[in-house]
Amino acid sequence: MDLLSELAAVEDPRSDKNKLYPLEEILLLCICAIASGADGWEAIAEFGRNKLGWLRGFLPFANGIPSEDCLGWVMARLPRRAFQQAFAAWTQSVARLTGGEVVAIDGKTLRRSHDRRNGTRAIHMVSAWASANRLSLGQVATAEKSNEITAIPELLALLELKRCIVSIDAMGCQRAIAEQIHAQGADYVLAVKDNQPELHEAIVDYFDTARAGDFAGIDSDSCEDTDAGHGRCEVRRCRVVEDLRTLPDPVRWRGIRSIAMVEAERHLGKEVSREVRYYISSLGADARRIAQAVRAHWGIENQLHWVLDVTFREDDSRVRNNHAPANLNTCRQFALNLLRREPSRASIKRKRLRAALNDDYRAKVMFAQ
Repeated sequence: MDLLSELAAVEDPRSDKNKLYPLEEILLLCICAIASGADGWEAIAEFGRNKLGWLRGFLPFANGIPSEDCLGWVMARLPRRAFQQAFAAWTQSVARLTGGEVVAIDGKTLRRSHDRRNGTRAIHMVSAWASANRLSLGQVATAEKSNEITAIPELLALLELKRCIVSIDAMGCQRAIAEQIHAQGADYVLAVKDNQPELHEAIVDYFDTARAGDFAGIDSDSCEDTDAGHGRCEVRRCRVVEDLRTLPDPVRWRGIRSIAMVEAERHLGKEVSREVRYYISSLGADARRIAQAVRAHWGIENQLHWVLDVTFREDDSRVRNNHAPANLNTCRQFALNLLRREPSRASIKRKRLRAALNDDYRAKVMFAQ
């Protein structure tokens, strides 16, 4: 489905008498402006006033451009779930997920979206990231980080995950989440920490005992990778076994087939640091595949969260009213996906500048199939 059709399908919460500016025009304006470097309502309105003729090439904008106050009012009242559903539907219509692609699930807090005066906490967005496509697939807002457990199933339900590998950090290591991923036809690699104390202890004990005996008599698979550069060397090792007999009631974890230990050893000059992490997976004892999934998971931090913070200045945004912070995040993710789909090799920052200066390039970003 094309962008305009998806925006037109978002249900408008306003009564008919308050629709001087159609919702699809407001949404298109926000996404185009953000893709062109705007960071708030005032900048979005200014972009619209300067590019009204260009915008009218795609939608009527019969009443011109709404004020910044009008933009903020409408976006604060637009139900965030409806807009998030539209984003997920559009992204999955343009992204072609291949079998085995890693879909990373992780959360990010919009740090300045809290409002102490009204006693509201900062919005926490849980997003899904397609590692090979380098696109955000969807996001769901929660009131706080601890609610990721309830947000993740809602986000998964928005996504077509068949034959993908879903990776989630320890917060998402829940039996119901594993069951939902399995039911949607996907595999999972879930980090295990102290929030699952019995499971974590059993896995740590297993690998400590096996390592002490150099894995003698244990059917396992392992791999090792080394990265070096800029005076630093990192060695990553992964060991996977399908022996689940020591786990506490493993049948409660739907589809579980293996447990894994991933060790990262970092050398910086004479300093050496080590970190060991543990996972459960519905994949078999394929160390290379699980190691790649673990490594691909961090793409959501480097290529989504970091870009939103640094390039789109999300953490500096003081938008706080009702649904506005979550809806503005969805606009940013729309803009980021559109810019990433444009095939030139320029950085996102440079693409935003080019979109601000060049009407033809902006049209290519927004509407190229």
